[in-house]
Amino acid sequence: MAAAAEGVTAGAGRGRRVRPDGYALFWGLPLAVWQGVFFLAPLAFLVVMTFWSVKNFRLEADFDTVNWVKMWSKGYVVDTYLRTLGYGALAAAVCSLLAFPAAYALAFKVSPATRRLGVFLLITPFFTSYIVRVYSWQPVLSESGILNTVFAHLGFGPVAMLNTLFGTVIGYLTLCLPLVILLQLFSLANVDRSLIEAAHNLGCGRIRTVFLVIVPSAKVGLILAATFAFILCFGDFVSPVSLGGSKPPTLSILIVDTVKQGNHWPRAAVVALTMVVTLIVVAFTALYFAYGHGRARR
Repeated sequence: MAAAAEGVTAGAGRGRRVRPDGYALFWGLPLAVWQGVFFLAPLAFLVVMTFWSVKNFRLEADFDTVNWVKMWSKGYVVDTYLRTLGYGALAAAVCSLLAFPAAYALAFKVSPATRRLGVFLLITPFFTSYIVRVYSWQPVLSESGILNTVFAHLGFGPVAMLNTLFGTVIGYLTLCLPLVILLQLFSLANVDRSLIEAAHNLGCGRIRTVFLVIVPSAKVGLILAATFAFILCFGDFVSPVSLGGSKPPTLSILIVDTVKQGNHWPRAAVVALTMVVTLIVVAFTALYFAYGHGRARR
């Protein structure tokens, strides 16, 4: 009888149409409008523009794939795309490796008061413009700058750091290292301490505990932090120009150069849309490994 009653109740529940929650719709409407006006609409316009043409330095509405063919038939565009991917991956890896010891120390090795101070100091750089922070590296990294002056007193140098890949990576770290440390810290702070104690009771050393217990437990935050670093560095324009010398160029520099050459916005839109699609693919891939990969195996 009880089973039959439960079956009837379940059947009635399945047959009843679920009404949308008006309260949730009301508060969710501003977000939907924001995404539609400031993301979906510009993205749609960007897609449309890639098929337009430029005649006599003027944009004309058209539907032609010539912009895609012209851009991706050029070897330097493919090289620039792969270079930008490599730069973003390198910056994300370096940033994650440098951030982890700092985040680990703040999460497990210091007092709560020191942790709060550390968080405040990590937020402080965002009070200053990113462009100002990047330009402040030029007198430090230049041939006659602070570091090369120190190297000269030590008997070697000068070392080429400005207008190199090293300079670009320094700019990338200036952009995203504090953010990555914060994201890793929030993830590590939520690791269950009982798991760490259990690992120590079972004879697991400190290093093994970090790699076998702490890192898997904080996997989601670590992956998302690296993804944020890649996204920020992949589309950055300031560091490759100011500290990397623009040569070889990245995709962001290529967009500017394409616009300057004949006011060709449609071809620049091709590069921009390629970047957007790449970032979407990277973001969803990261989300899969962060959240979905473990469930898929189970």
